[in-house]
Order: sequence, then C-alpha cells, then structure tokens
Amino acid sequence: MTDTLSHDDTRNLADPEIVTFGCRLNSYESEVMRAHARQAGLEDLVIVNTCAVTSEAERQARQTIRKLRRERPGARIVVTGCAAQIDPQRFAAMPEVDQVLGNQEKLQPESWGLAPTEKVLVNDIMSVKETASHLIGGFEDRARAFIQVQQGCDHRCTFCIIPYGRGPSRSVPIGAIVEQVRALVAAGYNEVVLSGVDITSFGPDLPGTPTLGQMVRRLLAAVPELPRLRLSSLDCIEIDDDLWRLIETEPRLMPHLHLSLQAGDDMILKRMKRRHMRADAIAFCQRVRSLRPDIVFGADFIAGFPTETEEMFENTLRLVEECGLTWLHVFPYSPRPGTPAARMPQVDGAIRKERAARLRALGAVVEARTQGTLLGSTVEVLVEKDDLGRTEHFAEIRLGTPQTPGALVRAVVTGIRDGKLTGSPVTA
Repeated sequence: MTDTLSHDDTRNLADPEIVTFGCRLNSYESEVMRAHARQAGLEDLVIVNTCAVTSEAERQARQTIRKLRRERPGARIVVTGCAAQIDPQRFAAMPEVDQVLGNQEKLQPESWGLAPTEKVLVNDIMSVKETASHLIGGFEDRARAFIQVQQGCDHRCTFCIIPYGRGPSRSVPIGAIVEQVRALVAAGYNEVVLSGVDITSFGPDLPGTPTLGQMVRRLLAAVPELPRLRLSSLDCIEIDDDLWRLIETEPRLMPHLHLSLQAGDDMILKRMKRRHMRADAIAFCQRVRSLRPDIVFGADFIAGFPTETEEMFENTLRLVEECGLTWLHVFPYSPRPGTPAARMPQVDGAIRKERAARLRALGAVVEARTQGTLLGSTVEVLVEKDDLGRTEHFAEIRLGTPQTPGALVRAVVTGIRDGKLTGSPVTA
C-alpha cells in the first residue's frame, strides 16, 4: 500500500469535492462515493477519505479538514476511510466534521441517500464477510482506472494498523471484475490497475478457490480489448503458477511489479512478522527477471523500524542492489498505537529520518540508472496530462507537445531532464 494524497479541486456545488489520502484502493472507493453522492443529489458536500498507514497521514487529514471548513463554511463535511474507521470518535469530536462514516458504510448507497441522523455510522469491520463490486463509469482526471479485486487482510504485521480499518480478507467474484473492466474499457480507459489491501491473498473465500493468477488469466481472456493491465503491491512469497506464466508470456501485463518488501534484514523482517526473508525477495526478483528480462520492480520500505541497527539498515540498502529495484517508496517508521511494534524499543526519530533520506537517495540513483537504459528506445506512453505520461515500465516521460489524456502514444526516448525522461512522439 502507498501513502498519497489527491484532491479533485471541484468547486461545482452540485458535485462532491473529495480529498483522498492513501492507497489506490482509496482512490477507487472515492469514485464509488462520488457516484453515490451524485445519485442522491447531494449538494455542497465535501468528503475526506482518510488513511491510517502513518501518523503523519492522520495529522494531514485533520489539518485538511480544518482548512476545508474555513474554505467551505456552509458545506457538509463527511469524514471516512481507515483512520475514521479505527478512531471515529476522534474525528467526530472535531467541530468542523458533520458526519463520520466507516469503510463499510461509505460504499453503501443508503449512507448517502438519507439526511444524517447520527454523527457516527461505523460498523465493526471485522464482522464484514463479503466485498461487493461497484461499477464505476470512470475516474475524475485520471488516465488509468483502479478497480478493487480484494479487500481486507488476515495477516498481522507488527507495524500495521490497516487490518483494523479494512477487516478480514475477502475477494470480489471474477465475473464482477470482468464486468467492471469491460465497462471501463468501453468508457475509453486503456490501462487498468487491479488493487486491494493484499491482492496475492485473492480467492480462497470464493467458490472454487481461484488464485490471483487464475483471475488475471481469465480476465485477460475475457476482455481481449484491454491494452494494459497492472497489479498493485504484491507479496513475493505468494505468487501462484498461473501468475508466473503470465509474467513470462502476457505482453498486456505491464513489465513493472511493485513489491511489499519493507526491509532487507532477516531479523527485522521477523520482528515485523513478515512472511518472507531477504533470500526470498532476491530469489523472486531473479526468477522474474529470468522470465522477463526487461522487468522493473518498485518496492515499499520502512526505515528505522524498532530495534533496527546500522548494520541491519545496511542490509536493506544492499537488498536494493541485490534485487535490482528501481522505484522505491520509503517511509520513516511511524509508531501506530495498538500495534506490537509500538511497544518495541524505538529508534531515535532523527535516525529514522536520516535512514529514510539515505534510502531515498539510493532510490534516485537506481531510478536514474533505469532511465538511462531506456535512452534511444521506443516506448508506449499512457498520457496522463498535457505532455506527461508513463511508459510500460512506469517511468515518467514528457513528450514535448500536449497529447490527449488517456491516449496511448508511441515515442522515442530522447533524453532525461529534471528527473523525467523526454521523448518524441512517433508519427505514422
């Protein structure tokens, strides 16, 4: 999962303004809420979809809520998402907030169709057993579409509070996924990202217990008109045989995998209660690269986890090179109350930040190295905005002239400027 913030900048009072923190799954769910709010005819509505992955994400959410109230004094402000699910009373106590909805309630049309009679509507997320699919016609200001294929998590990493915000692992039926992707392709989307909290756990709760790879194989066969498919964060220890074959043989599965690695030291991985060791991560990357030599990897890392010594941290730095990683998403460790890691001996905050900075600096080096290998090559660019887009390998590229958002454009990579590739569109 990744920690990001998006703001739709909508100022039409007949359309909800949504501020989204956190992962791609939150982005998907924000569009579900947008559709429900529009259907209910709600006006002058602001939705804040929070994230609980770090304390900083929660702090930013509260700061944003206060700012939104100053900017929109007459608006109805609804707060939802993982932070609201885990600690609803904290948000309900804010005078700026009109209502708090849980992660289950926010996806139910009836939550938006009625006048709020209770300030807090938050169910026990651990009691939820199914995940409904929600058909979305499109995404505001997005070139690619994200769809939910799985929800929740049954694992208990010692640093993570997210299972208490998302509930147990549960999967969306394959037929519903196919229907959603067909609708999005028909609406003009050329790239779809399959998202969830722990997508490699997809399937055991469904009839026939399909695996993630089986679902992806059936999806691609059922929707041959889909040009590009991406997977969100993967656990390297849970790849099934069908997914291995797709990595090797399916060109529509983009040559970019994002891995939930978190650390490169075995003792820290054990204390995190992760399911893999560093050797597993290295073996996974080597096997994938043997099947598809042009593959690139992204990875999530936590710097300064409790008890981490300098030697342990250096093992993480070495893992970046040993796995041949390219895109690093780095968090300094943030203690979450209620998690086992918060009770472990803590690394000094300044050291955490310093290690995160070193890891990000290494990330800049390996990113530049990958960019260099693309010079002179012809790439297919998904245009995101104006002349900016991303290649198959998820590298950002500027094309020099504005293009149609969402279009696929072939281009020759001509250089690197300001940390991004530059390219020239290929004309027929």
